[in-house]
Amino acid sequence: MTSKSKYPGSVPDRAPNDDFLDCPTGLVEYYFADGVFRWSDGLYRIYGYERGEVVPSMEMVFPHLEPEDRPKVQAYWERVAAVGGPSSIYVSIRDKKNRQHKLLFSADYILEGNTPVGVWGVIVDLTQSIHTDRHQLATEAVAASARNRAVIEQAKGILMGRTGVNADEAFGLISQLSADTNRKVTAIASEIVERATATPREAKSQDLPTL
Repeated sequence: MTSKSKYPGSVPDRAPNDDFLDCPTGLVEYYFADGVFRWSDGLYRIYGYERGEVVPSMEMVFPHLEPEDRPKVQAYWERVAAVGGPSSIYVSIRDKKNRQHKLLFSADYILEGNTPVGVWGVIVDLTQSIHTDRHQLATEAVAASARNRAVIEQAKGILMGRTGVNADEAFGLISQLSADTNRKVTAIASEIVERATATPREAKSQDLPTL
């Protein structure tokens, strides 16, 4: 890599710590004097390329940006080139295979002494992290829904067995008590199940909530 880079973590053939980063990471540097973008291999991979397939440039990058992000990226680049940073921006791109990536780009000046001679940046692909978080939230929501449904069904069964009502009527009783007490249906159902399954020492009374 060029020896004139003046910041820690100069663009290498491979992004630092690439083996154990949670998110794909790339580095870029741009020198005002030659107007050439230099990318790490990791940045090429984020866009879906291998080194040598394309020549990095603003013209090459812009078609990959989602249309709504192009004006703010142009404005961001002009600002960082004019006044430096550190400054960050969050954008969406489409890689070579049209897969969307959510990127965080943080940039600042490359300095020689106190003189800005270029811009360098770190690009973090947050796509997998965002997907994992959303997947976890969705999984937790499904699991909670299943638990709630199970306790409601159990409470309905208890009411059906003790009062002789059918399933719809049992749920109606639970719903009515929920409305009367301003408590969630699942809370009422849980209380019915707890009272029905409690031992004499665990509860003062085996009576169900007043319906």
